[in-house]
Amino acid sequence: MSRLFSAYLIVDWSAAAKPGTGADSVWIGVLKRDVRFRMSFEAHNPATRGEAEKLIAATLDDLKKRGERALLGFDFPLGFPRGFAAGLNLAGDPPWRAVWDQIDKMVKDKADNTNNRFGVGSELNRRLTGGPFPFWGCPPKDALTTLQPKRTRPHGPDDLPEFRHADEAAKGASSIWKLYYNGSVGGQALLGIPAVKRLKLARGDALRVWPLETGFGALTPAALEGVEVMVSEVYPSLLNIKAAPGEVKDLVQVRETAEHFAKLDEAGKLADLFAAPKGLDEAAVVAAEREEGWILGTGR
Repeated sequence: MSRLFSAYLIVDWSAAAKPGTGADSVWIGVLKRDVRFRMSFEAHNPATRGEAEKLIAATLDDLKKRGERALLGFDFPLGFPRGFAAGLNLAGDPPWRAVWDQIDKMVKDKADNTNNRFGVGSELNRRLTGGPFPFWGCPPKDALTTLQPKRTRPHGPDDLPEFRHADEAAKGASSIWKLYYNGSVGGQALLGIPAVKRLKLARGDALRVWPLETGFGALTPAALEGVEVMVSEVYPSLLNIKAAPGEVKDLVQVRETAEHFAKLDEAGKLADLFAAPKGLDEAAVVAAEREEGWILGTGR
């Protein structure tokens, strides 16, 4: 059985406000064939998100020249909890695309990593509730009337959900509303989604975002006709990866995650991960496909 993909790129994103390398910065793991057609891993640790985006684009361009298809995984949510687009009164369908367009308009992420994610979170809160909810988390110096360092209240039955269906299935995933502190995937999503949108705009239908563009469904060669890059959300913590003493955990996570998906692909078991998890109800499937996205491998 031939592989669906010939290269696997796993990106550990960062919302850092200044350039940096090492732990808690951007790591990109690339598992691809070398000159002898053997799978070979290489890691990159660019100091800024801008450098990371250029490196990802260059890697994808090189793979295209070689006629090789890539699985590109990002470790942040590609969609927001159900009802977010409606709460913001965003026009356009599907909701996830309207959200991507809105965030892309609002986010300013400079070459030196300085960014306005706290201002964006504050403005989104103002539009959603007029107060410091649902987004939360920022340094005290960045606190605003509509964004506070700590969570101000729990989510109630009439609020937007705290977690997406995928987060609940993953068990332990952080909430996208959290913009600061450890596990602040909200900050990463605000700064990461515009980067993914730019990669998409440069490649059109040759780059597909699962399951937001594709829907759920086991991958087949026919479904991948004309597709050069399949983008998905990944969650390395699903694999219970342990770094050895002296190893940077982020590096180990991108390497192990890339190797995990490559092994599944080699064994013919990766295709089924793109189908809806068994037992996921119809409402959750619709929400995942139209708004929330899903984490590859979750719910299995």
